[in-house]
Amino acid sequence: MALVHVQCPRCHRIDVVQYGLQAHGTQRYRCNNLACPRTIFLLQYQDQGRLPAVKQPIVDMTLNGSGVRDIVRVLRVSSGTVINVLKKKEPAVKQVNARLLRTLDPPQVHVILRQVDEAEVDERWSFVGSKSQQRWLWHAIDHHTRQILAYVFGTREDETF
Repeated sequence: MALVHVQCPRCHRIDVVQYGLQAHGTQRYRCNNLACPRTIFLLQYQDQGRLPAVKQPIVDMTLNGSGVRDIVRVLRVSSGTVINVLKKKEPAVKQVNARLLRTLDPPQVHVILRQVDEAEVDERWSFVGSKSQQRWLWHAIDHHTRQILAYVFGTREDETF
């Protein structure tokens, strides 16, 4: 009998025990460290879309102008995974700037207004389950530098636009 030490992917401790099997027979493990944010994990995931290393590139690629089909093809995950990740990240993406602005002192904030000669505004949409649950990504891009000027993820209404 061989002893293999399993290490938690988050806290990197070896205080790990077996925690049953998944439906397709893959062994699950549980980290016994109470401070660890991730308690149950697998060593090898069948579904690559569940890996944290795949979820962040989905958000990054979306903000850089890649569509759902592009992301599906490049990362080899399902379109449902891409849309679910974007739906879950929506509140965090909106709160990033608000959270930063609350921590800054107003005299320290420097706002740079720059005239842009040409800008493009575009929209992308997708849905999960039915077309009544549409999600839209609106973004404005500087035509010459291709930099993202602004974006919002939400419904297709004048208020969101």
